[in-house]
Amino acid sequence: MKIQGKMFMWLSLFFLAMAVVYGLWSKEPVGTTALFLSFGLSIMIGFYLGFTARRVDVGAQDNKEADVADDAGEVGFFSPHSWQPLSLAAGGALAFAGVAIGWWLMYFSAPLLLIGLWGWVFEYYRGENRTQ
Repeated sequence: MKIQGKMFMWLSLFFLAMAVVYGLWSKEPVGTTALFLSFGLSIMIGFYLGFTARRVDVGAQDNKEADVADDAGEVGFFSPHSWQPLSLAAGGALAFAGVAIGWWLMYFSAPLLLIGLWGWVFEYYRGENRTQ
């Protein structure tokens, strides 16, 4: 994980330099703000990866002599199919449409968002996936 943290730190420096150059050259606030936000996001990710790399064992990606097979093994747990993202997507689409059309649309999007969020959080406490 050390190499990923370093890559994001270098990327954040690139975003910072480009934000300064772009801001001074174009005097356009939206793109400059987006570049500064990209700097902030990439430095947060780089800090997290570097912070985590100090607390976990050295991975195969940090060893220059490693083979691809050295990183093999269990990757993690992946959820089976779920209908909850569909409800969240519909509620999110209505919420964003509510910003453009009218705030009254939030009354229809909030129940969809809450149902989807509730179902996603508790999907392993009921039904066929209860024991996973």
